[in-house]
Amino acid sequence: MTGHDAFLWYNVGDWGRYGLAVPNFSDDTRSQNDTIRYLTDVVGRNLQAILWHPDGRLRTPPSINTLTRIHKLCTRARAILAGRAVPSATLNMETQHALPAPEEFLVYPTPYFKLRNQWLKQYAGLILLAQTEAMQHQENARPLEISESFAGLIGQYIHRVYRLMATELFRVPLEEASQRDFTLTDAQLAGYDPSAWFTSTEMIDTVPRLEDWPTEDDLAVLTNGIPISHLPVLGRWPSGPVSAPGGGGVTQSTESFAPAPTA
Repeated sequence: MTGHDAFLWYNVGDWGRYGLAVPNFSDDTRSQNDTIRYLTDVVGRNLQAILWHPDGRLRTPPSINTLTRIHKLCTRARAILAGRAVPSATLNMETQHALPAPEEFLVYPTPYFKLRNQWLKQYAGLILLAQTEAMQHQENARPLEISESFAGLIGQYIHRVYRLMATELFRVPLEEASQRDFTLTDAQLAGYDPSAWFTSTEMIDTVPRLEDWPTEDDLAVLTNGIPISHLPVLGRWPSGPVSAPGGGGVTQSTESFAPAPTA
């Protein structure tokens, strides 16, 4: 059975029916690099909050509320990467005695696989790819710095999200939106009017099921973040975990996450 880096399906207990996804961390469950942990935490929490919004359940263009949150997520991620990346010819900060201990990544299960809004699903897929790349990157073994190469690799996904949103939903010319430092202005955000260029078919949708949606209290077990070691075995959508060769099936936990491993 070959491996894969597809996003993992958080098929845990009753949460499985929501089609939640987490980045594919592979066997890279911890990081010694505080910046990479911080970046994946900021991006993961914000993406999860964006996709639980009612806009994710509708096929119509997202509301300005959701697009403003995506705008802020992208500019925050860009600021972290730009502000902390170290050029190749610049000496990295190093310790003499103390070495930071590796810490686990937190994941934030996100309603991706069953998301009806195709704009948000495309943006979410790119951001989940950025998180997957960050979690598996070799610079997790570098304690204090990230390189411009790492920032460029992760930043390309963030830039693509921002460019797609700017050109398709705000009608910004491609040449302008393709600039790495392009940022939507307050006037551009205030001028959002999808009815001016989308078809009438795209502006209408059926009402989704309303009785089966978690409350803020229900989501608390997910919004606090889950350490990777607390996860059960996860597999790809829609088949779930694959049993080990020659072994029995994989047992799924019925809780929000599995118990912490014992020593």
